[in-house]
Amino acid sequence: MTLTPLVYWAQRHEEIYLRVELTDAQNIDVHVHEDVLHFRAQGHGAKGHNDYNFSLEFYLPVKPGVSHKSTQRQVNITVRKEQRGWWERLTTQERKPVFLAPDFDRWLDESDAEMEIREKEEKKNRLKASRHKEEGFVSLKTGFLFMYNLVQFIGFSWMFVNMTVRLFIFGQDSLYDTFHTMSDVMFFCQTLAAVEVLNAAFGVVQTGVFPTLLQVLGRNFILFIIFGSLEEMHNRPVVFFVFYPWSAIEIFRYPFYMLGCLNIEWKSLTWLRYTIWMPLYPLGALAEAVAVIQSIPIFDKTKFLSMPLPKAIGTSVSFSYFLYIYLVLMFLGLFINFRHLYKQRTRRFRTKKRKAN
Repeated sequence: MTLTPLVYWAQRHEEIYLRVELTDAQNIDVHVHEDVLHFRAQGHGAKGHNDYNFSLEFYLPVKPGVSHKSTQRQVNITVRKEQRGWWERLTTQERKPVFLAPDFDRWLDESDAEMEIREKEEKKNRLKASRHKEEGFVSLKTGFLFMYNLVQFIGFSWMFVNMTVRLFIFGQDSLYDTFHTMSDVMFFCQTLAAVEVLNAAFGVVQTGVFPTLLQVLGRNFILFIIFGSLEEMHNRPVVFFVFYPWSAIEIFRYPFYMLGCLNIEWKSLTWLRYTIWMPLYPLGALAEAVAVIQSIPIFDKTKFLSMPLPKAIGTSVSFSYFLYIYLVLMFLGLFINFRHLYKQRTRRFRTKKRKAN
């Protein structure tokens, strides 16, 4: 003998929801034929474990497709109305079947259902507006980063090409006027490099603030204090040996970041970006150290940037003492940056290997 399970119902403007109280339902058969829903299943209901079935002739036409989902405690059925609207009852019979009851957990009046629709639409519009705003911010950030890296790439490329061409044409003589020919562009690029510190600090790019700050401050100290403030250093070949490694590193780093903004990767460029610094970074640091050492006698002689002491002592502390300390700190910074860049390289290629596997 088949039995009828308890069925609870609720509606919205476009759908009918049925909840069949049947535990551990199996062999579920649910279909709609000529606006009549037929249900049959085995499970544990009000009369224990048995076969249960029922039929419902809907008040208005419904679509033939029906979906259902079975849980451990019940079977949830969704039927879509043929036309959007609010039904005054579920079945054609004015008197509802005894096994059918309202599902008060999902029950809404027509006005409440309209309000629910409006709330969903408002939520959807807010999410859409938020998504557009976020996409706009991402586009703005991407455009800003692309232009920044493009400007830096052009600047350092110009210096690298010019220094290379002048070296081939004029030979050693080109080393003595590097500062006069390249300093304006180098001043511009290294001043603009402060943007990288701000990008790291405000989370525009995902990189460490301290290593970035260390590199920018170190380069700008050499450029503005050692070279820029001492006219005696302008004609020294060491300027070339500082500028050249700096430019050589950046002509690979900045285009790598430019392509990253466009989600494009060139494997050879990636390898160069994470490898070329290994010989060039120590060479550049060595050239910077030579520049500092060459500037020490000049600072001692000119007393430039010396720190005055109280009149009771009657002397001043030469800036060269700071430079001795700076040399020690510079090689400590070299170690920190070298370790940071090596970790970046290891992480990058380890990730790529995992993806390949």
